[in-house]
Amino acid sequence: MSASERLQPVDEDWQKALAVVAHPDDLEFGSAAAIARWTAQGKEIVYVLLTSGEAGIDGLAPDECGPLREAEQIESSRIVGVSVVEFLGQPDGTIEYGVPLRRVITEVIRRHQPEIVLTNNFRDTWDGDVLLNQADHINTGRATLDAVRDAANRWIFPDAGERWAGVKQVWACGSPNSRHAADTTDTFTVGVDSLKAHQAYIDGLNWPHFDSEEFLEGISRPTGTRLGTKYATSFEVFTP
Repeated sequence: MSASERLQPVDEDWQKALAVVAHPDDLEFGSAAAIARWTAQGKEIVYVLLTSGEAGIDGLAPDECGPLREAEQIESSRIVGVSVVEFLGQPDGTIEYGVPLRRVITEVIRRHQPEIVLTNNFRDTWDGDVLLNQADHINTGRATLDAVRDAANRWIFPDAGERWAGVKQVWACGSPNSRHAADTTDTFTVGVDSLKAHQAYIDGLNWPHFDSEEFLEGISRPTGTRLGTKYATSFEVFTP
């Protein structure tokens, strides 16, 4: 393995993180095992979901789907040791990047005052080539990165809470540009269980042969190889 392919461990010298993602299941399809690692260390993680995933199941109307997916998210969060989960009511499938979204996320950052902010991969693809990312993920990640800077500037969105300049880094999970990772060897099965908690969503995708453990192993094992562990979760790291 070349030096450029190796991943470096993320900095774990922090106590509180805020995860801002677009949908229920976004964290479970990527970073939940890492979050389980950190809560086991005594760290505090808060989840903020911009939407309730109400447009995510073709055979279920949004007014039924949203509450169901919120309930699945709350349970999957409990499994990895997260007790605070907020849903911000943004429109699933049509999240727009812009000043209004930056303000919404800025208020959340100032209110929770995290040291680390986790978010979606916001690159155009998942593999750096052809596996296209989804617009909600892209717009959420970009707005979150900008909102971290906004939160630190008292003159931007002065009505969205007291400034917070304490964010050390922003970590985008699963980015094709990742250069860092967290060892999830000891918490891999917890991450699998958290994904299984989204069973109604998985069933709604009509993936009859989907296996949560097999899927996550297919991502986590090669990432672990690059980190020098059995399993790992990758992150693109930004310093505001």
